Amino acid sequence: MAENLKRLVSNEALRTLQEKLDSWLKEYNTNTCDQNLNHCLELIEQVAKVQGQLFGILTTAAQEGGHNDGVETIKSRLLPWLEASFTAASMGKPVDSKVPSLQNTFDRERRKDPSPRDRDMQQLDSNLNSTRSQLNQVQDDLAETEKNLEETKNRSAISLLAAEEEINQLKKQLKTLQAQEDARHRNTDQRSSENRRSEPRSSEERRCEQWSSLKRNADQRDTEVTSDYKKQLRNLKEEIAVLSAEKSALQGRSSRSRSPSPAPRSRSCSRSRSASPSTAVKVRSPSPNRSKLSNVARKAALLSRFSDSYSQARLDAQCLLRRCIDKAETVQRIIYIATVEAFHVAKMAFRHFKIRVRKSLTPSYVGSNDFENAVSDYVICHLDLYDSQSSVNDVIRAMNVNPKISFPPVVDFCLLSDFIQEICCIAFAMQALEPPLDIAYGADGEVFNDCKYRRSYDSDFTAPLVLYHVWPALMENDCVIMKGEAVTRRGAFWNSVRSLSRCRSRSLSPICPRSQIGLSTMSRSRSPSPIRCGLPRF
Repeated sequence: MAENLKRLVSNEALRTLQEKLDSWLKEYNTNTCDQNLNHCLELIEQVAKVQGQLFGILTTAAQEGGHNDGVETIKSRLLPWLEASFTAASMGKPVDSKVPSLQNTFDRERRKDPSPRDRDMQQLDSNLNSTRSQLNQVQDDLAETEKNLEETKNRSAISLLAAEEEINQLKKQLKTLQAQEDARHRNTDQRSSENRRSEPRSSEERRCEQWSSLKRNADQRDTEVTSDYKKQLRNLKEEIAVLSAEKSALQGRSSRSRSPSPAPRSRSCSRSRSASPSTAVKVRSPSPNRSKLSNVARKAALLSRFSDSYSQARLDAQCLLRRCIDKAETVQRIIYIATVEAFHVAKMAFRHFKIRVRKSLTPSYVGSNDFENAVSDYVICHLDLYDSQSSVNDVIRAMNVNPKISFPPVVDFCLLSDFIQEICCIAFAMQALEPPLDIAYGADGEVFNDCKYRRSYDSDFTAPLVLYHVWPALMENDCVIMKGEAVTRRGAFWNSVRSLSRCRSRSLSPICPRSQIGLSTMSRSRSPSPIRCGLPRF
């Protein structure tokens, strides 16, 4: 199209046409009729040539625009003008000035039917205004929340200072009372010695008895007063610890106030779900080409399996236990202890397996520097030699003697064999990583750590102490790789202390008959595991 336009400009046809019009105007009155007709026809021919070139340029420009571009322009400007021109020419009438021009026709069509682009722009403007209003509302809410949080922090700080002041006063009173009691004891001793020297021997024994009784009574009163003060001091220290934990939780929450809160987790198990022991967990067999995988790839695969165990296998195990146990807390404690024991037993089995590999490979690598690499490669290639069933039996024996879940026996832990086997395989494979992965140690009544655990949906989100753990956190050295889950309640420390004292004072109860359970006819062994004497140490 650009070449045709350049050619039209270079011909200077329009300029020549204007010159011919000027000369014809000057000679029109002197020319004859035939000469005027010839001049007119020449001009028409020249205009037709220019018009033909312009229509060619129009055709080329429309083709360059594709199928859809330019259609609206041709409809709104060219077609109405051609229709009016040809209608006037066919009727033998000149083109009337009342016929609308192309620009007027285009403006009228545009006003009559706005384009989709204009409608989209209007819609976008309305959406932008609504979004801005919502953003202003959110900013106002955030400012109000920060203000409330600051007020709560100030109140907590004031309460903490008041409690510390009260403790200092009680300490001063305790020191004063102790000094008074010591002075009273010294005065009493002096008087008794003087009386013994002045009175006869017969009354000395009687006075000694009276003095011993008085001393016992005084000691008893002193002991009671001291125990009361110590009890008050201990309660105040506990309140300070709780307030300090609340203050740290509020400070951490204020730093995370700009980030969205996590959505509450759904219930761990519903009664409508059904799962059989044979399909609760699919135990994955290691691949024979595992030595070819990099440490990063094996780590990613094990993290995925551990996450699947938490999201699926744990829920299936809960469904199995809820058929026998109605209390959700007991079910979650059993699964957590099974997971911890599985990691402990798997680590012990890995150590023994690596010792056997060292002994078997020592004659072949005498004096070689690649002995450790050879041992690691052999362990990675032969993870399928791990006797997971033996570890499952050890875990079940350890759970049978655990005082938190096994007294009185309410369920046969063999129901969790598939779940325990999957956890043992994962833990055994995690020990072959560099560095190995392990779970974090957790105790009931400890201070809640937001970096290691997230609270369950039914927790008290203002409580600073952990009542019990639902799932352990996964660690790499001292770094948290995957968070665990815990339940927090107020008074969790006293609950854990009472449960521990009950477990220590409780004697072994006889095994209840299996007819009351209706799950298995197998009898559980109450003998302790040969490799476990308590909870695993981390």
